[in-house]
Amino acid sequence: MKQGLHPESYRFVVFKDMSNGDAFLGKSTANSKETIKWEDGNDYPVIKLEISSTSHPFFTGKNMLVDTAGRIDKFKKKYAKK
Repeated sequence: MKQGLHPESYRFVVFKDMSNGDAFLGKSTANSKETIKWEDGNDYPVIKLEISSTSHPFFTGKNMLVDTAGRIDKFKKKYAKK
């Protein structure tokens, strides 16, 4: 493996799922200007996620309501007989 290819500056960050509010501690090199006080009493940078394994339908087994009306109308318009 090539030397110097991977970043060396991994640090602990809190990943927060914005769809359900769940959070977990992990390591990342991503930058963040916001911090949060974690369960251990330390402040960590926060990385906000739109979806994570705690809210994704594949992992939860629940289907989410998705607005597909726009897709259907677009499909019908595209393939309508002229």
